[in-house]
Amino acid sequence: MTGTEIGITADLVRDLLQEQHPDLAGLAICEVAGGWGNQMWRLGDELVVRMQRMDPTPEFQLKERRWLPVLAPLLPLPVPTPVRFGEPSERFPKHWTVMTWVPGEPLDHGSISRGAHAADTLAGFLRALHVQAPAEAPIATDRGAHPRDCTDGFENFFKAVSGLDDIAADVRAVWDDAVAAGAWEGPPVWVHGDLHPANVVVSDGTLAGIVDFGDMFAGDPAWDLAAAWVLLPAGTAARFFDGYAHADEAAIRRARGLAAMKSLFLMLMGQNGDRGLSGGKPHWGPAGRAALDRVLKGV
Repeated sequence: MTGTEIGITADLVRDLLQEQHPDLAGLAICEVAGGWGNQMWRLGDELVVRMQRMDPTPEFQLKERRWLPVLAPLLPLPVPTPVRFGEPSERFPKHWTVMTWVPGEPLDHGSISRGAHAADTLAGFLRALHVQAPAEAPIATDRGAHPRDCTDGFENFFKAVSGLDDIAADVRAVWDDAVAAGAWEGPPVWVHGDLHPANVVVSDGTLAGIVDFGDMFAGDPAWDLAAAWVLLPAGTAARFFDGYAHADEAAIRRARGLAAMKSLFLMLMGQNGDRGLSGGKPHWGPAGRAALDRVLKGV
């Protein structure tokens, strides 16, 4: 059942709050644009209601409920932290969570003008996040593997994205180099897993928060290090890696290949949006192409 079929409205959100958390039901409610797996509703000035929409299972919300309260105190940037749980009911048969609101503007609708500051901020955030995860931490099922084990995904994106003729050989060379790089040999560390422009918040020209931890897992940090090219402006990747300080040559090679794959994904979502296909994001296309250009230049 999709969000449209359920008919998620401000009135429904208020009714659910009245049923399960009546002390919050009097706060102002306003829909937040965007979102795919979950629909977001601002609740007053400091909270947001995260409604399960397209996600087929509650796994992602339940993961955030379990682990974000553990991780948030360790992190130097604001992240959404669950404060109340909404359980499935006859009125709405899916999970929903009241979380803290992270102020700022999503990067896919904003920009970074203070590149050096953003590079230092992202490096500090990932240094703090990438600590050894406990044995019971979640393991990824669709990401987190070495690039050599993600070749099918890369090939699907590579073949589906149009307009690559002049750079196709260069893109494939970056991917092939990542496939040939050594594997992560350290213990599994906490990984956000889905750092792209819609999942980071900017303010005053720099990074101001990280959101959507539904894909977090314990594994190879290269999946997050790809953000050096996917998120940061041209010319700041080297500064980021200097600040992060824990990435060897193999990790950087894996990260660069994964950044190429993530860039192709953004381009494909933009392409689908231009065609009016469900789930397409027209404004992601230019962001993906700009990221891919940074990947190819290695800056």
